[in-house]
Amino acid sequence: MTESTNGKVTSLSWLNSETSEIAQNLLSGSTTKKASLRELAWKVAPNLLLSVKYAWAGVRYAFITQRNFRIHTIIATLAISLGLFLKVSAIEMAVITLTCAIVMVLELLNTAIESVVDLTVKQTYHELAKIAKDCAAGAVLISAIAAVLVAMWILLPPLLQLIFSI
Repeated sequence: MTESTNGKVTSLSWLNSETSEIAQNLLSGSTTKKASLRELAWKVAPNLLLSVKYAWAGVRYAFITQRNFRIHTIIATLAISLGLFLKVSAIEMAVITLTCAIVMVLELLNTAIESVVDLTVKQTYHELAKIAKDCAAGAVLISAIAAVLVAMWILLPPLLQLIFSI
């Protein structure tokens, strides 16, 4: 966004042409084109239901487009199902659930960081972009390793006991 000396916005070149036109119409007060609630990222959702809808759209996007998010979802479902099947304590189930949630949250943040970095550097290579993306992926990796260790410590003993009692 570029401002002139009088404080008025004169250029929105960083937006795509359609969004730029909508933003210019909003900034100028023009009502020739109606902007939908989701056209511009800086619009605040007018109610909680719409906020939840937008948040769910993010989760849905990650599930559809990110292989690793789908893998984490499947593994989390299996871990929680196994915990219920093995009748582990409520505290242990809470630990498993929270650990799975942390991995999935970090995967969502990783996707968001990668998208913002890609938006910023476009099709060019930049060492700082690589560092940002690698660090975000590293955070997911560390949380996934921790989740596997938690699952082993909580689920493996009752599972082995069940296997050897058959």
